[in-house]
Amino acid sequence: MNGGFVLNPLRAVDLDRAARLHREAFAPIGERGWTRQDVAGLLASPGVAGFLLTEATFDIGMAICRVVADEAELLTVAVDPGHRRRGAARLLLGAVVESARGGGARTLFLEVGADNPGARTLYDSLGFAVVGHRAGYYARAGRPAADAFSMRLTLS
Repeated sequence: MNGGFVLNPLRAVDLDRAARLHREAFAPIGERGWTRQDVAGLLASPGVAGFLLTEATFDIGMAICRVVADEAELLTVAVDPGHRRRGAARLLLGAVVESARGGGARTLFLEVGADNPGARTLYDSLGFAVVGHRAGYYARAGRPAADAFSMRLTLS
């Protein structure tokens, strides 16, 4: 079911690859992509884990999460636009859930743009529930900021 994907921990040597994936995934919706320094800063933080998904020699996607006490947060999941709808995001989210559980989290939180129905459908299918709304949360280049839904998944 994983389509030949290989999932590995995101390491310091992967910073440029992760930043490129993030930029290419979010630039089409007008969101600022993360830089190498952004990714490095997150990975150096306590409780943060990242994952890089590849197929053959091509980078497919990445995800980063953070666990603090008994709560986890999905900081980002980014899939190359040319490789969407093949199960990559679902596989990355599975790794995030496993990592969060392994880190002692009982709940996993995320924010998703109200203008991103594909991601919202995926999160709904995985059992996430909307627990809040943030007006104007995501800046969009050349457009008004997008609202976000805060979502929660119970892990225990």
